Amino acid sequence: MSDHSHAPHATAHAHDDGHHDGIAQYIYVFLALCVLTGASFFTYSSYWPFHDQPKIGWAFMMAVSCTKAMLVILFFMHVKYEANWKYVLTVPAAFMSIFLILALVPDVGLRGHWLSEERELYMAEPRDPAKLQHAESEPSHGDNVEHGSKH
Repeated sequence: MSDHSHAPHATAHAHDDGHHDGIAQYIYVFLALCVLTGASFFTYSSYWPFHDQPKIGWAFMMAVSCTKAMLVILFFMHVKYEANWKYVLTVPAAFMSIFLILALVPDVGLRGHWLSEERELYMAEPRDPAKLQHAESEPSHGDNVEHGSKH
């Protein structure tokens, strides 16, 4: 009689196979994703009670989206069954992504505070319509294009 069945690699394989519950697990995850997608659409229905507070709907949609992403990553990408090294890769990447977002917030959020007059003139939505009319009434130096004429 051999002791092959008691080898460490044999018990590890049996332990790993016990985590996979077959196709039923994937069907449950799929149904959960369907319910969460329905919850996302609920925020745009007439039954949503917070129409006057769009930030609540935004926060709800973000929570639902993060939950759906977590389910897909854990089950369909099989991250749930990986070894603990997955934390060595994902935790620093998560911190770096948060740091990148926080570093870009001032740049994106304050981009309209320091504008040249020329750039402000050609914005899609000018800040001050009176300033736009004043800038259009003054001729530009070196500008030979006639404004308002059609061919």
